[in-house]
Amino acid sequence: MRRTTGTLTVLALVAVTGAGAVVGTRWLVEEVRPDRCLVQVGDTTVRLSPEQTANAATIAAVSVARQLPPRAATVALATAIQESKLRNLRYGDADSQGLFQQRPSQGWGSEEEVTDPVHATGSFYDALVQVPGWETGVVTEVAQEVQRSAFPEAYADHEQEGRVLASVLTGQEGARTLMTCRLADDGRGDPAGLVDGLAEQFGPVVALEEGPGSGQGSSGTGTVTVRASTGDPATAWAVATWAVAHADARGVAGVTVGDRRWQRDRSDLEWAVVEEARPATEVVVELG
Repeated sequence: MRRTTGTLTVLALVAVTGAGAVVGTRWLVEEVRPDRCLVQVGDTTVRLSPEQTANAATIAAVSVARQLPPRAATVALATAIQESKLRNLRYGDADSQGLFQQRPSQGWGSEEEVTDPVHATGSFYDALVQVPGWETGVVTEVAQEVQRSAFPEAYADHEQEGRVLASVLTGQEGARTLMTCRLADDGRGDPAGLVDGLAEQFGPVVALEEGPGSGQGSSGTGTVTVRASTGDPATAWAVATWAVAHADARGVAGVTVGDRRWQRDRSDLEWAVVEEARPATEVVVELG
């Protein structure tokens, strides 16, 4: 029986006032929007909003840039699901903020830094790799060593979701990838934002090349070619799934990697097979 995780979807509307009313309204709007991303491995499907998916892909990308094993992304994603439901929150208990609910008063950085997804994720990994045995330890116990939460067992509730997202978003599934974002509108391409995001989050493990029509002042259409500097096809797939995850914000219309292609106007989880395959370590992102 296929399992669909529902922990990331708000299904109840609670009457609240003040700041809580704003949060509740935002969640309700996201719930009734048709936009939705799905990520599947085996019998488990994780359903997310485009915002959540983009944040999950950022967490995975930073681990790939640091050449950490997928296990690191699993721990980080399970933690962020528990702490923020993969939203970059500007509020929390005491002075906790961001994806990981890190506290400036506890040495995690300034308010600006803990609400910067890339910086916050990097800080999490800096702490994670200092935990003895993190590569093989129980996920919830390792996460607790980093977070020092008042609810140390809560991370276990999201380990399976973390594993699914990490496997797909770090490129481990390759051509078996089952992932799509079903978006209501075509969006407008943001070549500069796409290139800047890839460079910031993947760093030296990728090389970028902008195609015709994607330069400064362009209409938002064009292509960006990304090559895995590591020579590892998994890195290329991490880039490809990152591009899909950011399709809503960056106006991505299509992504091709190897002999597989994702298209914005297709809702299939399985990526289409293309006749003319590209190198396994090359990704072409189409915008607009």
